[in-house]
Amino acid sequence: MTAELSPIDRAKYAAARRSVDFVEDGMKLGLGTGSTAAFMVRALAERVKAEGLKLTCVATSSRTADLARELGLTVVGLDEVRWLDLTIDGADEFDPNLNLIKGGGAALLQEKIVATASDRMIVIADAAKAVAQLGAFPLPVEVVPFGWQTTKALIEETLYSLDVLNRDVALRLDQGKPLRTDEGHYILDLDLRRIGNPRQLALVLNQIPGVVENGLFVDICDIVVVGNGDGKVTVRDINSGRIEDGQVDLGEGANIFADLGD
Repeated sequence: MTAELSPIDRAKYAAARRSVDFVEDGMKLGLGTGSTAAFMVRALAERVKAEGLKLTCVATSSRTADLARELGLTVVGLDEVRWLDLTIDGADEFDPNLNLIKGGGAALLQEKIVATASDRMIVIADAAKAVAQLGAFPLPVEVVPFGWQTTKALIEETLYSLDVLNRDVALRLDQGKPLRTDEGHYILDLDLRRIGNPRQLALVLNQIPGVVENGLFVDICDIVVVGNGDGKVTVRDINSGRIEDGQVDLGEGANIFADLGD
């Protein structure tokens, strides 16, 4: 039951539950990756089952695709649909302009491709993900394995000319070995503490040879749904400027979350 979830997971569940209210029958929908997105996929599957919605979904990672198919959702490749109505995904941080840091789940490349191929992007998060300025969460940068140490050195050198507070760069490991993304790349995590100009940093990083993509999502997110442990949710639309407060019944849908292990 949701009562057995931690306060943070209850907040994630509340945001996820509210976000699927934006889904309409017949939509082509992008499904994000991560623990908050996993709540959303389960809430979406519950709604599809209850209402008989016909959706075509594109997943941002193999683990999201596996979960969605397990729950009965139709999952296809992005090339099959080419353009999406909506993507719902989590974030590691978001600022007042709804700029994001993503990639804690090592799926930033596919997440950014899917998000930018969508008419709208909704981010779901707990309140702790809201920050005045990006950078407390290490910025993931996806790089090709060939010459990754050279790429790392080029990134470190480039950071000295940019408005950041710290410049530590580390290779992300998985059980002592370099973590591999779904595309076979490595992840470098940039511990910057503060990012003064996210747009500039995103553009400069992507000019470095060996860099595939960075985890800064600038001018991509349209709506953020912030959940709290008591079921309160706040929906903020960056385009219209509207802010809407609401409440999610945390007692609903407990059966689909009982085995959640993300």
